[in-house]
Amino acid sequence: MRPTRRFLFLQGPHGPFFHHLGRLLRAAGCEAWRVGFNRGDEAFWRHPDSYIAFDGDPADWPATFEKTVTDRGITDLVIYGDIRAIHAQAVAAAHASGLTVHVFEEGYLRPWWVSYERGGSNAHSRLMDKTVPQMQAALAALDLDLPDAPAHWGDMRHHVFYGALYHFLVLARPGRYRRWRPHRDITVMAEFRLYLRRLLTMPFTALRRAIATRRITQGGFPYHLCLMQLEHDASFRAHSPYGAMAEFLEEVVAGFAEGAPRHHHLVLKAHPLEDGRAPVRATLARLTAQYGLQGRVHYLRGGKLAHLMNEARSAITVNSTAAQQALWRGLPVKALGRSVYSKPEFVSDQTIADFFADPQRPDSRAYRDYRHYLLETSQVAGGFYSARGRRQLLRQVVDMMLADQDPYDRLDAGRPAPRQNLKLVSG
Repeated sequence: MRPTRRFLFLQGPHGPFFHHLGRLLRAAGCEAWRVGFNRGDEAFWRHPDSYIAFDGDPADWPATFEKTVTDRGITDLVIYGDIRAIHAQAVAAAHASGLTVHVFEEGYLRPWWVSYERGGSNAHSRLMDKTVPQMQAALAALDLDLPDAPAHWGDMRHHVFYGALYHFLVLARPGRYRRWRPHRDITVMAEFRLYLRRLLTMPFTALRRAIATRRITQGGFPYHLCLMQLEHDASFRAHSPYGAMAEFLEEVVAGFAEGAPRHHHLVLKAHPLEDGRAPVRATLARLTAQYGLQGRVHYLRGGKLAHLMNEARSAITVNSTAAQQALWRGLPVKALGRSVYSKPEFVSDQTIADFFADPQRPDSRAYRDYRHYLLETSQVAGGFYSARGRRQLLRQVVDMMLADQDPYDRLDAGRPAPRQNLKLVSG
């Protein structure tokens, strides 16, 4: 008989995904425990017999984590993202104790996939040390077709709703968690207000965005895309040289002014969850005036990228996963931070000014192999937030978590990760 696996969950994506994942792991004969740090964590874990409340001082968390692991014989740690302090401290202790660390993240090929890896994600991912030739060698031994994209899950509305509900619970019913401090730099009240405003203004934002997008796509001018990120995003803060979005914009606009032909335009595409906490508009207004770029700089808040990318000349970013959509289309990409796709075959090493003057195109054949490798390993069809997306994700990811090897080692050994035939379920 195989020894019992005991999974300890920390903080997950807003909503019930971790609850459903824990239920399926129990059905597989495992134990599933959850440490909660606030009322939002507690409300979304509907297994009270396996819930552990941490209501102590943040300085006590590392010792509490180690005691919890020892007392309950924990074998596996499950987290969403590995950057926030409580997760980073737990991961360090888990590695030292020989625990298997399961890391979920938004998909590298989002919006239709979720990332599942072991040990770390983003710039802590094992992908950082894998070369494209190594990936091609692993794929060459298999007779596999490139998976199709699954159906659209409609996650954005659910994402915003669960974010607002989570922060409302944290704010309205703190209870015993009064010493809880969020990993963001703003208060819980401010976070809740931003989510609520985002939820209420989505129809008006969509209308303004449609008008602005039409002006760009029908303007008849060449343009370059700047794929922006949330200033408080973990990847932006931990895996880039910038402390604020304004620093990134300074470099991009200055490079565009110096290198781009005078008839080219710059389109800055905001992250879909941009909520105004960073002074992006004010910074762009200042830089546009400073460099004499009036009429050539455009700002779009949220929305879909496909149509914009189809007409763009290039894309520049810090380390946004949206750059993968550009690479899939063969667009030149300049990435100024660390990311899993920052391979010499794909990402330009030109200066910013030279990139805007004459951007180098990626090796599209190599990128297709890279994308195929991701889809056969760490990218799992589905989503965290919509019911349909969660069902699709849960059907696959539990078997991946219970497997002896992580997705990368399985493929290197000629055993691709289990996945459904997306051609049959995407209709």
